[in-house]
Amino acid sequence: MVEIEEITESSTREEAVGAHSHISGLGLDENLRAKPVGDGLVGQEEAREAAGIIVEMVREGRRSGHGLLLVGPPGTGKTAIAYGMARELGEDVPFVSISGSEIYGTNLSKAEFLQQAIRRAIGVEITETREVIEGKVESLEIERAKHPLSPYMEVPSGAILEVSTRDDRRKFKVPEEIAVQLVQAGVREGDVIQIDLESGRVAKLGRAKEALEKEEEEILGVRAVEVPEGPVQKKKEIKRVVTLHDLDMANVRAGRLLGFREEEITDEIREKVDEQVQKMVDEGEARLVPGVLFIDEAHMLDIEAFAFLNRSLEEEIAPILVMATNRAMAKVRGTDEEAPHGIPGDLLDRLLIARTRPFKREEIREIIGIRARVQDIELTDEAHEYLTDLGEEKSLRYATRLLEPARIVAEKEGSDVVEKEHVERVEEVFTDVADSVEYMERMRRELPTMKYLTG
Repeated sequence: MVEIEEITESSTREEAVGAHSHISGLGLDENLRAKPVGDGLVGQEEAREAAGIIVEMVREGRRSGHGLLLVGPPGTGKTAIAYGMARELGEDVPFVSISGSEIYGTNLSKAEFLQQAIRRAIGVEITETREVIEGKVESLEIERAKHPLSPYMEVPSGAILEVSTRDDRRKFKVPEEIAVQLVQAGVREGDVIQIDLESGRVAKLGRAKEALEKEEEEILGVRAVEVPEGPVQKKKEIKRVVTLHDLDMANVRAGRLLGFREEEITDEIREKVDEQVQKMVDEGEARLVPGVLFIDEAHMLDIEAFAFLNRSLEEEIAPILVMATNRAMAKVRGTDEEAPHGIPGDLLDRLLIARTRPFKREEIREIIGIRARVQDIELTDEAHEYLTDLGEEKSLRYATRLLEPARIVAEKEGSDVVEKEHVERVEEVFTDVADSVEYMERMRRELPTMKYLTG
């Protein structure tokens, strides 16, 4: 059981956010039409509706043998849409994101790497009675310490957490593993959470109705929930999701006493796990939860990897395969042939294709506003407009990446609000990709020592 200590002193909270933690779905209405802004997503209505139709096919059990290919320029929200598909299916539905180039940077075989990714994207939902802490977050203070491998980096080392129900209020000191999850989930005051004391798993159930702002519900898709009744710490029947890969590795460790991150898992172990899971499903103790496997830079995969994925689509239980690329015609790696998007025809025939498009100015402005709200950064109207200009002229990624540096500059100058001058200052010292390439090309032309450098 995770060691959690109850304390009595007061505390404050610290906010943090993951890259897509604010996304709660695809932002669709009951007719699978995309709202202009919804569930944390902006624009890309065509691609979001396509993703929503795929999700509906999965719910109806009619997806056999098909996946989704998202094609479009970089920075048009392909990963966010794939993540939204998983959240549309459920809060605990597994989402696994890999890059096509990752298969070349691992000690595992390509087939083993992809097999592990697939099994990480298939969950097993188990219902158990557990000891939990559950309630509304009244205050949260994240404690930080130097990273053991990097003295310049601070990481969560623990947290002081105050939780309340309608009948009880308690404060706890929680260890590092829980603090990290609180940070990754972007938990803040007013959220209703649940902590499994045995496993240390943190679940964000939603936001207390009295703490929910209208903007959060309409734009970010935050779910309003009632504050629980009864004691904060109690025994409760809960549902938790583990993945097939988690169970594979548990069996590896049980057999060898030590499990390594990159370890070949035998077919014998996987068959044993599948038998155990099937027995639990047959006895009503568990259910399978297929998730989403997202492969970015799909054109970087080779013919061997494509063949493996093609076979995986035929499996009875498989995750939703979502691939993304920004290539038109490209050579299929491992062959001398060119193909649309660098994907072999036999696999391409099994994929439904949706397009993502460059964002419009009003969409860029909305996305920057959402990112600022999620990161708890207050912008003046002038700063917001200037960032929108940069997003339109250079790239959305460049503009959103200036948010945190601008906040740091504003903070150093004693301001709680990011103003246009703060953005201008960081824009002077950080360049975008197009400008950096143009600069190096100019240097290559002007400096004799660089004129022979190519590639």
